[in-house]
Parts: sequence; structure tokens; C-alpha cells
Amino acid sequence: MDLKKYIWDVEDFPIKGVTFKDITPLLNDKDAFKYTIDKMVEYVKEKKANVIVAPEARGFLFASAVAYAANCRFVLVRKPGKLPREVKDIEYELEYGKEHIQMHIGDLKSTDNVVIVDDVLATGGTMKAIVDLIEQEKAKINGIVFLADLSFLHDPELFTNFDSKSLITY
Repeated sequence: MDLKKYIWDVEDFPIKGVTFKDITPLLNDKDAFKYTIDKMVEYVKEKKANVIVAPEARGFLFASAVAYAANCRFVLVRKPGKLPREVKDIEYELEYGKEHIQMHIGDLKSTDNVVIVDDVLATGGTMKAIVDLIEQEKAKINGIVFLADLSFLHDPELFTNFDSKSLITY
């Protein structure tokens, strides 16, 4: 299935000069969404993961369905102030500024095999921060899967230490 036809470019969003990849047409097509989830689940099973980790908000859209279908636990990575228990916090850089993300302390164990699921890989700042949070908890990262990779925005060697897969590459 050609998933690119379900992802639309929106110019100058969220700020002037940025071309935003709108995934809502994919979410709005049951066959395209099912295909996407099925492909991500295949990858998770191949990587023998028992935990899915994903960032809010668009990562959650895919990760919760993948975790359910792959029979894995799901660990949330959120913006500050969204998680109720004690958290690990990390600052990272986005394409257009700095941000913080957090994960509950104790949600991951050293025996966990993790696949990180996200919608779009842009500069990689968010993903590098998530990797750091997971490594601080001593869990093993078995893989990273994206719906789309905006390969022109990051170093091609960005995640060479990890097995990673993108369903679409731009």
C-alpha cells in the first residue's frame, strides 16, 4: 500500500517555513490505518519486544494500537506536568526550540525489551531524548519504528546503534 498518499503536506504549520506532515487522512482511512498498525506489529514481534514506548501525542495514536495487537505493555512519554507519579525528565531540542519530556520512574525494568513507536522522525531530538530516558532505566532498546522518516532533516547516521524501520521515507 502506498501510505504517502494518505499523508498530506501543510505549508507554514506550526510556524512559517515548516512543512507539516498531516497524518489525519491516514487515520481517517480504516484500511491505511490497519495496514500501518499491522506493519508496525510485525516489526515489534520480530524484535521480540515486551514493551512499547511512545511520545505524545501522535505517537500514542499508533503505539497504543500496536501495543494491544502485539500484546505488549505500553509506556508513555509525555510533556511536563502530565504524568502523576515521580518522573525522569530530560530536555531536548526540536526543529524550532527546546522542550522537555518525562517518563514515570519504574515503568521500565532492566529485563524489558523495548520498541519505540512514533509517527514521524524529523530532526531526531525527541527520539534521542526518549532513548536517553529508556537507557537511564536500564531497559534494552530492540528497535525503533516510525510511520515516516523525513530523512532530509537529520544525519543519516542518527540511529545506527539501533535497529530502526520506517514505513515511508521522504
